[in-house]
Amino acid sequence: MTANAKLAQKRLTLLQLAEKLGNVSKACRMHKVSRSQFYEYKRAFQVHGLDGLIDKPPIPGSHPNELSKKIKEKIIDLSLKHPVFGQQRIADQLNLDGTSVSATSVRNVWIKEDLETRYKRLLRLEDVHAQKGFKLTEQQIRLIEKANPCFRERHVESAYPGQLLCQDTFYVGRLKGVGRIYLQAVVDTYGSFAFGKLYTSKRQETAVDILYDHVLPFYQQQELKVENILTDNGTEYKGRPMIHLYEIFLEFNDIEHRNTKIGNPRTNGFVERFNRTVLDEFFRSAFRMKLYETLESLQIDLDKWLHHYNYERPHRGYRNQGRRPFETIEIGKQIREQKMKEAA
Repeated sequence: MTANAKLAQKRLTLLQLAEKLGNVSKACRMHKVSRSQFYEYKRAFQVHGLDGLIDKPPIPGSHPNELSKKIKEKIIDLSLKHPVFGQQRIADQLNLDGTSVSATSVRNVWIKEDLETRYKRLLRLEDVHAQKGFKLTEQQIRLIEKANPCFRERHVESAYPGQLLCQDTFYVGRLKGVGRIYLQAVVDTYGSFAFGKLYTSKRQETAVDILYDHVLPFYQQQELKVENILTDNGTEYKGRPMIHLYEIFLEFNDIEHRNTKIGNPRTNGFVERFNRTVLDEFFRSAFRMKLYETLESLQIDLDKWLHHYNYERPHRGYRNQGRRPFETIEIGKQIREQKMKEAA
């Protein structure tokens, strides 16, 4: 006897017992079955006989509660229009507009579309804006700027590599036996190509050293010129032009020095975003996985991560759009050459 036949026979025994006892409740207690389930068995047996007591297999591809494609698109569109709305508020708004949907359904769509957090919805809104070019509302702009400092600085975008670099000093933490550690970070605003070097202090000399040792040699190799560098108003970057080492170095290399607004260092958004990325993706995991005793050993691992960041890791956003920074640099070189030919 098959498993289905045994199950059907067991349910038939329940029906016969209830008829013999004349008491449905007692028969259900003895078989540990609810009364509602008993009457389902009884109706199925009356209509289909013994076959009605066998569980029917599910219909392939049948999902009666699945939302239609049109409703899913409405949920996504409204979620991007109002990225800070919660799932219940999205559901309430759709119900007011005549689309019947629950908050749970909204949540399920968010999970499938990778939109379950406010930050992810803001990033998707930024991507859609970059791809389709539709106009954002003032509220949407404020929300995106709050989530992504890079978007706040879109007015300082460059037309080609080397036109504008951002530099910043980032405090990493303390290393036992070494002391405080600072990262000098430089990011090209055209394609997010980044440079980073670790120091034990934040001085004029360290701000110059990364440019001399890493940044300028790279652009010379690419046959590109660094035209402008944007920094905050820290003492390692700003001082009397004829005395301050950093100012002298930029002047000597014919690089224009730009400063962020006083009291508002967050306007250096490109390099701020990089600082957050290198902290989340490198430093936090590196310090958990390995005990560093020297600055040099930490720099070696940082260099490996920077190579991955610049040459292997695809970047999202309106500048790279899935490309790696070095690919964007190569494309930018072609654009620059074309513009120079047109100008000539």
